[in-house]
This record gives sequence, C-alpha cells and structure tokens, in this order.
Amino acid sequence: MEEDLMLTLARWMAGDFSNQKQALADSRNYAHIRVFFRPLPWDFFSGIGFYSEQAYDHDLWTPYRQGVHRFIDQGEKIYVENYRLQDPILYAGAGREPDILKTITPDCLERRYNCSMVFYQEGNLFRGEVEGNCCFIEKSGKQTYLVSDVTLTETTFVSLDLGKDVTNHKQVWGSTAGHLKFEKRQSYASEVPKNYKLGMISY
Repeated sequence: MEEDLMLTLARWMAGDFSNQKQALADSRNYAHIRVFFRPLPWDFFSGIGFYSEQAYDHDLWTPYRQGVHRFIDQGEKIYVENYRLQDPILYAGAGREPDILKTITPDCLERRYNCSMVFYQEGNLFRGEVEGNCCFIEKSGKQTYLVSDVTLTETTFVSLDLGKDVTNHKQVWGSTAGHLKFEKRQSYASEVPKNYKLGMISY
C-alpha cells in the first residue's frame, strides 16, 4: 500500500456495514446487524476519530453499542483509544445522521482504559485485537475480560467479541457460533480528514 497506514485503515473502516448475507444463511445463529463507523471532524481530536454504533437492522434507532475512537500512529501499528459516551441514547442514529453526529463533543466522553485496540497490517488486510486482558466488563454477575478479534479489508469487516471469566478464563458472553461477517454497504471514506497529520500525536 502506498497510502499512509493510518489513513488507509481509517478510510477502509469508514462505512455502513451489514451482515445480511450471514443472517439470511444462518438466521438461527446470526441476527441481521448493522455497524456504522462515521468519521469525526479533524478538530474533535486534532486527528482521526470515529463515532461507532451497532444496532439490529429492524431497530436502528436503538443501538446496543456505541463508542468513540481515537487513532494514534505507532509506526507499524495503529493504536485506537476507545471512549464511552456518558448519555449514549442522546446520540443514537449519529452513525447515519450527520446532524446528530455534530452534537457529540469531547466533554461527553469517558476513556475506557485498558480497552484500546491495536491494528496492524497483514498483507492486504488489517488485523486488530484488544490490548492485554484487562478490559473488564461485568456480565451476569461475573467479572469478565474482553477478547476482541477484528479483520478489516476495503469492503469487509469481520469481528468476534466475547467475555471470559477472569478466574477460570471460560467464556461467559459473546458469540458461540463464530465471527460476525459484515460487508460494506456505503463508504464514508471521503469524510476522513485529509489534513489529519496537523497536530497529530504519535507515540
């Protein structure tokens, strides 16, 4: 790839994704899910940032997962900080509606420490995984740590998120049927800031 790694990752990630084919082929194990990765304006983080949301296709105004992500260049790897929204329901639909996206401000975010993703190029795709095993999430009265595995190409997004018990490392929540396989329905690559290197923080 001739293009800058971080910019390539951002342009590939920017889009509206659907696993409709997977859901139709195996409706018993997979619901029809939409995932939106919408670029934030350059001045939000003084660099590349995204708002994301996941929702069932039949109920797009009630996303079950929302977040904000900040890209940091680490040379051969891209470090992606994750943030939670203090009142996420206020921003439901921001992945599809730019007017709602504009209402998100940095002061409504809380950093999710130990829950960042690390992406690296592998051939003609990117692989991403959560850093370490200290991204803790309580589910069903049990303390779990997040395991996240992502593969991204220019047109596909494949992911698996699950939680393992911190004591015995057995799976507590998440898919037992395998990865969710999404195809890009619409690209938002043109919205990725072109001047993202101005003021960029790199470690």
